[in-house]
Amino acid sequence: MEPRRMALPPHYGGGLGRGSILNMEEVKKYLEDAEEKMEFAAMHLEEALSRIRAGRANVHILDEVRVDSYGSMVPLSNVASLNTPDARSITIKPWEKSMLKVIEKAIIDSSVGIMPENNGELIRLGIPALTEERRKDLTKQCSKEAETAKVSVRNARRDAIEKLKKSIKTGTPEDMEKDYEDKVQKAHDKYIKKIDGMLEAKNKEIMTV
Repeated sequence: MEPRRMALPPHYGGGLGRGSILNMEEVKKYLEDAEEKMEFAAMHLEEALSRIRAGRANVHILDEVRVDSYGSMVPLSNVASLNTPDARSITIKPWEKSMLKVIEKAIIDSSVGIMPENNGELIRLGIPALTEERRKDLTKQCSKEAETAKVSVRNARRDAIEKLKKSIKTGTPEDMEKDYEDKVQKAHDKYIKKIDGMLEAKNKEIMTV
């Protein structure tokens, strides 16, 4: 039984052979790979922005803190409950009281920059208000993170378009190549807009007193 062939859109022509069908599968993969890289860049930015302290309590500032639990270095969330009882504080209540000192030391040794308060039951972090100068510094830091993400998105677009143009030499019809170039560009524009929106929201959070 002859294998089923992929149906081609009418504007690519009805008389294309198996080679062109294989080329279509190839150029489709170029688009998918580019979109995957762009999505990863946006996800990485989201994580980076969540760790930037904006003057309001956010447990994500503790994401990179690791503690020793039975010989393994694990995230705080693996050994304690993390909560924000109000806009200016984070509480850390370990599942085992014996972890209080371990968690306290891990926070002090980290880059969090806030001295923990240990009352024997839980650890509290008081989030200090940001000065105007500090707020401006943080918005600059956010802009750098966003620009890094944009560079990754642009690189993904460039790599995909280069591969698409080269595919013409191996039999990809020019109209198909142009069609997928347009799709790559639309994906690029979508993710650049998404990054701009994430940056705007974070800056608003930082600058809100």
